Amino acid sequence: MAENITQSILDINLKGPEAALDPYPLYDQVRTHDPVHWNQADNTWYVMRYADLMTIIRDDRLSSERFKTMVMSLSEEEKKRYSPFIESVLSWILMSDPPAHTRIRSLVNKAFTPRMIENMRTRIQTLVDGMLDKVQGNGRMDVIADLAVPLPGIVISDMLGVPEEGQPQFKKWSNDIARGLEGFDGTVSAIERLDMGQKSLLELSDYFRGIIKNLKEQPKDNLLNSLVEVEEAGDRLTEQEIVANCVMIMFAGNETTTNLIGNGILALVQNPEQKQLLQEDSGLIGSAVEELLRFDPPIQKTRRTAKVDIDLGGKTIRAGDLIAMCYGSANRDPDQFEEPNRLDITRVDNRHASFAQGIHYCLGAALARIEGPIAMGTLLSRMPGLKLETNEVERNPSLVFWGLKALPVSF
Repeated sequence: MAENITQSILDINLKGPEAALDPYPLYDQVRTHDPVHWNQADNTWYVMRYADLMTIIRDDRLSSERFKTMVMSLSEEEKKRYSPFIESVLSWILMSDPPAHTRIRSLVNKAFTPRMIENMRTRIQTLVDGMLDKVQGNGRMDVIADLAVPLPGIVISDMLGVPEEGQPQFKKWSNDIARGLEGFDGTVSAIERLDMGQKSLLELSDYFRGIIKNLKEQPKDNLLNSLVEVEEAGDRLTEQEIVANCVMIMFAGNETTTNLIGNGILALVQNPEQKQLLQEDSGLIGSAVEELLRFDPPIQKTRRTAKVDIDLGGKTIRAGDLIAMCYGSANRDPDQFEEPNRLDITRVDNRHASFAQGIHYCLGAALARIEGPIAMGTLLSRMPGLKLETNEVERNPSLVFWGLKALPVSF
């Protein structure tokens, strides 16, 4: 019984149309029957319970260099063909372990400061107001195309010092890179996706190198300049490290915040009593965003690789095995959250897993906690009668970057 239920989890991820449906009932079944589940479809362990996830996410016996394992699914010819993509991704702090991770993260943190993030608050509010001004008189909008997609792209571009005319191209590049990464998951042969991802990554990398060259001649007050100049104990980031991690910041900041806003607004319009509660008390926006992150997180899972044999939940995970940490499932675990399948914007002690934990805690969490409340709070304030205009919301076919293709609403 358990085997039949749990074997279908990756089938949903791979077949496309099913991925656009609701995965949470499936998570409930797998978490109940086989919470540490070996899935033959992609040779990966799936960790479904909150307690297990929080145990293993901080475990230094796991490696974040899972991309090396994922690349092993490629042929030698494909590894050579996509070596530029592979080498760049391996330089991301998301994909590295200490001591390399410790060094790069420390330097990036010195540039990506709380003051820099907080200084974006007024700019974000101005951007949101301007985007809503454009649709205010229409009586309808697509939350994704009109707000959730352009906002994070412009914000990250502004922080990096990218000229405004280059921002639409940045979004295309980040989308292509995200799709390219999915082509390395060992479950599908997606050469076209990999080609597109590598092409965009190389173009974006060249773009950043051009800006870095100009900054060395004419320094400016932005994140990219800070990354160029940051120093600790005589150590600096190399140009390759700067470029690779700017690519990571651009693509990750775009994908996750777009999905946070889209998923969040969808959850609120589908739960009108919660939407009304928030509109009646705007002071709840902080707890509301945390609950929306728990209820339908923008990233459903991330992977690690076991360095040694590990016992978890009565199972033995062997050295070299891939492990998927399922945030979407952990966030709906009834052992951690009361009535986990109910949206409750007043929920207290909401220690969701959506920003991860430990040394890989989300670099952009503070920025998301500014962008999300401003975008969603302003939208609900200015368009109080927000209603969904479709009965069939279409999602992107991914259980990693979990978001919507469109979200048509009227007001």
